[in-house]
Amino acid sequence: MKFYNIKNTQHLPISLEEAWAFFSSPNNLELMTPSYMDFRVTSNKAAGEIMFEGQIITYALKPVLGIPMKWMTEITHVKYPHYFIDEQRFGPYSMWHHKHTFTPTDNGVEVHDEIDYVIPLGFLGTLAYKLFVKKKLEFIIEHRRKVLNELFPSSK
Repeated sequence: MKFYNIKNTQHLPISLEEAWAFFSSPNNLELMTPSYMDFRVTSNKAAGEIMFEGQIITYALKPVLGIPMKWMTEITHVKYPHYFIDEQRFGPYSMWHHKHTFTPTDNGVEVHDEIDYVIPLGFLGTLAYKLFVKKKLEFIIEHRRKVLNELFPSSK
């Protein structure tokens, strides 16, 4: 079993509270995901819902070749407004652990993501990772970076 890790940091010109409100809402995941994936939150999308430990969020998406897939994550840790962790309970990975951290700066907030994950299927999974999974995850992160820069432009 091979463990993979992705780290990403982005500065946004918003307050810690604004960052928390945006990123802790599952309703905003669809905004940050490339449209070709047809990513939809399928669990209850109550407006203003406060994130809590044990919260289950379900999704439908088409990540590869338009093939539909279901994904379920659980919010396992919440330390308002500094970080939260989601872990896959059902989905495309053997293991998925995503920590979202928010650190105030002099002119906004630093948003840091660290994802540890395992691809299933042994050798075939390793081959898939090398051929397209790694590139697809990098593309999704870059897409998210662009969307966030458009939603929260710097006042330069």
